[in-house]
Amino acid sequence: MSKWYEFELGKAADILTRELFKLKEGETFVITADTESDMRVVEATARAAFSLGAKPMVIWTPAALGVGAAADPMLPQEALVGALKGADAWVEFNNQWIFYSETYTRAMKENDRLRYSCLVGMNADMMVRCIGRVDYPALGEFMAKITDLTKSAKEMRITTPAGMDVDFRNSDPSRGSYSLGYADTPGSHMMAGQIYWGIQSDTIEGKIVFDGSVVPPIGLLKEPITLVIEKGEIVGIEGGKEAVEYEAWLRGFDHPNMMKMAHICYGFNPGAKLTGDIVEDERVWGCVEWGIGHMRSAPAPSHSDGICLNASVWLDGEQVLDNGKSVHPELAELAKRLGKQ
Repeated sequence: MSKWYEFELGKAADILTRELFKLKEGETFVITADTESDMRVVEATARAAFSLGAKPMVIWTPAALGVGAAADPMLPQEALVGALKGADAWVEFNNQWIFYSETYTRAMKENDRLRYSCLVGMNADMMVRCIGRVDYPALGEFMAKITDLTKSAKEMRITTPAGMDVDFRNSDPSRGSYSLGYADTPGSHMMAGQIYWGIQSDTIEGKIVFDGSVVPPIGLLKEPITLVIEKGEIVGIEGGKEAVEYEAWLRGFDHPNMMKMAHICYGFNPGAKLTGDIVEDERVWGCVEWGIGHMRSAPAPSHSDGICLNASVWLDGEQVLDNGKSVHPELAELAKRLGKQ
């Protein structure tokens, strides 16, 4: 089993370092991982970076007992920030992620040339499917089109077979972007296949139903969790045992922003599948992902992401997705090129 995807993993690591990061000879490339990370991914990436003439530096730490700001007390913050201040590029493979933490915020602020890629929880299988086998030009065309359509809409409605039915208004159409996985410019970058746009959070009304995964604190869901939303705030949580667990986790921070919706994203990576790893789950084709808690404009102690599968989406009354499948003519044609309907 140690040779699983051995050749394919090497190619994916080469794409990550050569194409997506565009590492140059002599650049310092920091790879962070924890004791829950897939070390095959770490080692393949370090080898690929070294073969390009870069200087890889692997930092391996114990897995924190939380993510984001909740991880800070368990991280060697000063040492991590010190190393990252001297780096040109940073890929995060930590399973208990540093992203959204004070450590991350300081590193990005104190090194304005740092190129960061958030690949938390990455494993060999995911890296091959979601990085190594992606047709980046075709995906770029699809994502650019649906991003433009979404940003230009004023009113949105989203439903799912699991019972989600929510509507809201979009904000400034200049807000919004999509991730193609490239980390060749300073700043933070994400794995290919996710689209973010600006919404007026206080206009969100209805029910949001997570039926894929919720991370943290649960992972893959055995039963749906329903959030009752009024003016962008969670006023009720319905479901079974996992819904009770989730509500207790959110309220356990005793912070008002932990009960507020932070953002929404589409998922469109043709290789992604539901695994319980949120970086992959939020890119499952045709899903929407909702973030709860911390965001830059409204800080909170932690952040959680939930997945709603097989979304149907209306933009100003025009349907563009039906149960996760593209029904807009231009989108449908582009999706076929990616092996998707």
